[in-house]
Amino acid sequence: LAAEYIMAEGNYDVILCERGIRTFAAHARNTLDLSIVPAIHNVSHLPVIVDPSHGTGRNYMVNPMARAGVAVGADGLIIEVHSAPEEALCDGAQALTPMQYLELVREVTAIHEALLPVNENVESTIVA
Repeated sequence: LAAEYIMAEGNYDVILCERGIRTFAAHARNTLDLSIVPAIHNVSHLPVIVDPSHGTGRNYMVNPMARAGVAVGADGLIIEVHSAPEEALCDGAQALTPMQYLELVREVTAIHEALLPVNENVESTIVA
């Protein structure tokens, strides 16, 4: 892993980011591979964040992919927000408005809180 090289040089402030893999599918800029989140957690202590904005390139896909990212255990999200996405100089097609962002925060917070007991049980089962 590239992260190992960085850490071997003494920088332990490393976060991994899933922002998609390049495919030939036309429905999105990239294809988010959310299965990588639990796969990395299985072999590494490093936090994994998901970037559904750049990972899809489409604002209507950001919320569902962000919710899915939280559901599979992402440690955080990168969300592109712009007050007027249609006027953005770049990445406007993937940006949420501030109001859309606030709604997303409510949604992912609810998912995260709903999964806390499940995650606690899994950890305690593994330890026991």
